Amino acid sequence: MSVDPRVLLRSMFDAAIAAAQPDRCVPPFLPPRPKGRLIVLGAGKASAAMARAVERHWDGPIEGLVVTRYGYAVPTERIEGVEAAHPVPDAAGLQAARRICDIAAGAGQDDTVLCLISGGGSALLALPLEGITLEDKQAINRALLASGAPISEMNCVRRHLSAVKGGRLAALAHPAKVVTLLISDVPGDNPVDIASGPTVGDPTTSADALAIVRRYGIVLPPTAEALLAAARSETVKPDDPCLSGCETHVVAAPQASLEAAAATARQAGFAVHILGDALEGEARDVGAVLAGMTRQVARRGQPFAPPCVLLSGGETTVTVRGKGRGGRNVEFLLSLGLHLRGLENVWALAGDTDGVDGQEEIAGAILTPDSLSRAWSLGVNAQTALDENDGHGFFGALGDAVVTGPTLTNVNDIRAILIG
Repeated sequence: MSVDPRVLLRSMFDAAIAAAQPDRCVPPFLPPRPKGRLIVLGAGKASAAMARAVERHWDGPIEGLVVTRYGYAVPTERIEGVEAAHPVPDAAGLQAARRICDIAAGAGQDDTVLCLISGGGSALLALPLEGITLEDKQAINRALLASGAPISEMNCVRRHLSAVKGGRLAALAHPAKVVTLLISDVPGDNPVDIASGPTVGDPTTSADALAIVRRYGIVLPPTAEALLAAARSETVKPDDPCLSGCETHVVAAPQASLEAAAATARQAGFAVHILGDALEGEARDVGAVLAGMTRQVARRGQPFAPPCVLLSGGETTVTVRGKGRGGRNVEFLLSLGLHLRGLENVWALAGDTDGVDGQEEIAGAILTPDSLSRAWSLGVNAQTALDENDGHGFFGALGDAVVTGPTLTNVNDIRAILIG
């Protein structure tokens, strides 16, 4: 192979991240100048960078507040930025959410509220319904993250226990015009699932949320479970008149980043096949399925002839059973490697475009044909690592972790399998 597989895979990942940078995707969707104020509110891992992009391209007065993850703030001059915890919320996120709600409630009919929402906003914009404490909210998030439920179902529960999500932020801003710019990190790019939809109507019900809790055996604080059976946990619905002045635009999404990664691989001479931008399921199961497809390509040239790259996006889940340092991307790679069993001429990278896989400041990792044998030589067992959900421990021992630092965006996971 004339190219270094590691270098190419990392270049593809970097291209995917670059395609979703706010400076590139936010300016084309800025609203016209209002009669009154332009008030910028936002939450998510990309919200600070989105606010900076607005400042750079807005020629009138501007004010507002955004909350982002610790380490993801960028300098802004007129829009205040604060940091809070993710994926488990903290007091800083609670305080920021209260302030954002107060600002929204103070908007007038001639004002435009520009909401900058990206992945991570569910935890960062943390204002639970009355009766639920911050400690309850933290316990709920931990239980949801460990349940194995897909993001759409986790966010259904979050919406119905929140005082700001599920359209409630937009309702507070009524009768001001609300324009929402979204960077999607969810399979299918459904606005109601991006940061649990603070400015869009929610078609799901409290009964749906309660059914999800029971389906996955999620243990909630008693107050929270009782609220799901109460009328005041119901969210704002899509046909509510208070949402009639709302506009919503998805400005960056996984598909565009997959296309950018594909272009990089094609420039290196590889055929590229995008398998989908919304793959879901248990990370280890997705790894097993894609390993089977990879073997068929490598050995039989079906359904694609090598050399080629198989690309996919979306968000897998991990049902936590062990006590290791894990994330869905490294869990996928561990499973892929175990099922490939050292297949020659196959390399893979899986990473989260926000730079954080699980709760580690590590985006993901690279799998090589000799990953398992190198691990054995170090006394590291891949199957044990998978059983313990210890993907970061496994790939860290090999020196194959992918570390980007804060990327200032988030369009979900990128998985690339290079077959030589």
